[in-house]
Amino acid sequence: MRTAYAAVYDTWADWEIGHLLVELRTGRFTGVPWQVVTVGESTEPVVTMGGLRIVPDMALADVEPADGDLLVLAGSGLWDTGQGDAFAKLAQRFLDSGIPVAAICGATSGLARAGLLDDRKHTSAAKEYLQATGYQGSDNYLDERAVVDGDLITAGPDSPVQFARATLQRLGLADERKLDAYEGVFHRADAADYPILVG
Repeated sequence: MRTAYAAVYDTWADWEIGHLLVELRTGRFTGVPWQVVTVGESTEPVVTMGGLRIVPDMALADVEPADGDLLVLAGSGLWDTGQGDAFAKLAQRFLDSGIPVAAICGATSGLARAGLLDDRKHTSAAKEYLQATGYQGSDNYLDERAVVDGDLITAGPDSPVQFARATLQRLGLADERKLDAYEGVFHRADAADYPILVG
């Protein structure tokens, strides 16, 4: 079974990665269930922005990129206070190992500070948001809902569905027609218009 590591830290934004984690863990859309492993700086509990208390499955220091197939980083207040360096370093290790990293909202600012967006196409909440980090990647910023550049997937805070879609696409878990149907359902389309999802 393939493994997705989901980084967890205080005030992480539950809703930003919820769509993606559900589809990975259940396989209900892709037909391929994954193992989802939560990773904290330690195994002490953290509290999400929505107030859920999460006990990480493992500590960051024990994660080996070769044992996983994806690292997922959600937004959080910690990124906007200049924290999260340990998780940015973990992302660097994953990318160096050729293993995808999916980062949304504030997590993109942590990757920007670490220099991981300087030479990769990416997106976020806004170009100005990332420029405030002092990063050198403005020329690679795309004003899109989600962007895939090699092993890096990025998205802004208002795009959790597009984030899930882009990540599933990068992982090769669904074809374009199915991904269009998936995204369409979340845009208030009639699910009956997409028999690929309901029948």
